[in-house]
Amino acid sequence: MSDLQLSLSEYLSAVQEVVKLAFDDAVWVKAEIRNLNIKSGHYYIELAEKEQDSDKVIASCKATIWKFSATKIVGKFERESGIELSRDLNVMIKVKARFDPQYGFSVNIEEIDSSYTLGDLARRYQQIVQQLSNEGLIHKNRLLPAPFDIQHVLVIAPEQAAGLGDFKKDADALQKSGVCEFIYHHATFQGNTAAQNIIATLGQGLRQWATDFATPPDLIVIIRGGGAVNDLAYLNDYDLAALLCKRSVPIWVGIGHEKDRTILDEIANRSFDTPSKVIAGIRNHISSRVQEVLDAWQNIQLLSQQQISAYQSQNDQLMKMIQTLSKNQTYDANKQLRQIKDQIQLFAEQQLKFADYQIEALMRETLLQNPRHVLSKGYAVVRQNQHAIRSVQQLTTEPSHIEIELQDGTVHANIHVIHPQQVISNE
Repeated sequence: MSDLQLSLSEYLSAVQEVVKLAFDDAVWVKAEIRNLNIKSGHYYIELAEKEQDSDKVIASCKATIWKFSATKIVGKFERESGIELSRDLNVMIKVKARFDPQYGFSVNIEEIDSSYTLGDLARRYQQIVQQLSNEGLIHKNRLLPAPFDIQHVLVIAPEQAAGLGDFKKDADALQKSGVCEFIYHHATFQGNTAAQNIIATLGQGLRQWATDFATPPDLIVIIRGGGAVNDLAYLNDYDLAALLCKRSVPIWVGIGHEKDRTILDEIANRSFDTPSKVIAGIRNHISSRVQEVLDAWQNIQLLSQQQISAYQSQNDQLMKMIQTLSKNQTYDANKQLRQIKDQIQLFAEQQLKFADYQIEALMRETLLQNPRHVLSKGYAVVRQNQHAIRSVQQLTTEPSHIEIELQDGTVHANIHVIHPQQVISNE
C-alpha cells in the first residue's frame, strides 16, 4: 500500500467511505456555537470546544442544518427553550459525521436538546448568584434606602432602543416641568462584550457626573427592551453584577421581560418588568413624596392653628388671672397704705403730744432755772473778773475783789481767807 499512488479525489473519496461506514449512526455531542450564518434557509454553524478554565479552543468543526429540516429542528428548540438559536450558546446536538471530498469534514445536525441549553444558562446563573452570596454582595445594593427625593438620575440604555423611547416619554415630561433631570449614556446590551461595555459606559458616566455635579445621582437606572432569553443571558455576568452591588447609589433596573430574570434583577435595589414601569416607579415615588410634603404641611397648619388656639385660650385665662391678681394686689396695697397712713397719723399725733409735753416741761424747767427766780430763793451769784464762780477753786486772791449778786442788789467784797470744804470719804 505504501507504493500505491492515488489522486486526491480518490483518496478523499476513500476517506468519505470510511467516515460513512464508521460514523453512520448519529451521536449526541456537547459544543459551543461560535458562529452562525443563515443562507437560503440553511444554517451554517461553527462549533467549538474550549478548555474549562480558559477560552482556548481545543476542537472545532463546521456543522449544518439543512433547509428541509431547519424549520422542525430550530423551531422545536426555540419553542421549548424560549431561546433564539444564536452564537455563544452551549448546546447538546445530535450529529452525523459527513466528509465531502470537495468541502471537507462537517457534521449534519439532526436534533438539538433544549433542556441542556436551558440547564447550562441556569447553571451559570446560579454560579454567579452563589459567588455573590458568598462574598456578601448580592443584597448590598438592595438594602440601600430609597432616596428621599429623586431629582437627578443617571440612565444606562441601548441607543435608539424601543424601551428607551417608552421610558423617555414620561421622563421628558418630568424633566420639562423641572421635577427631575435625566442624564443618558448608551451601551451595548447584546453580545459577548455587552457586560464589559456596560461597565465601561457606567464608569465613564460616573466620571462625567463627578465633573458636572457636586453630588452623586439619586438613582442609577439600567433599562432595555424585550428580547430573547439568550440575549438577556449576556447580562448574567459576575463582573457587572459585582460592580453594581458595590455602588452606594440605589440601582433600578427595567429589563424588558416578564417571566425570566437576569442577575441584574437579583442585585438591584428595585427591579421592574419594563422600562415603562421604571419611569412609572420614579414618577410614583416623586408623587408620593410630594403628597407626603402636602400632608405634612396640612398637618403643620392644623397643629399650628390648634397650638395658636390653645395659647390664645391660655393667654385669655392668664390675662383674667393677671387682672384679678392686679385688683387684689391693688386693693391689698391700698388697704396697707391706709393702715400705714393711720399708723403714721397716730404716731405723729403721739409725737406731737409728747413734744408738747416735753416743751411744757422744758418751759417749766426754764422758768425754774431763771436766775431771778433762783435769787429770789436766797441764792447769790459770785463773780470775779466778770466770770461766774462755781467753786472756791476758781477764786484767786489776786485780785481779791469779788461781786456778789443778790435778788435786790450787788455787793462788792474783798477776799481775805478761802476755806475749802473738806471732802468726806465714804470709806
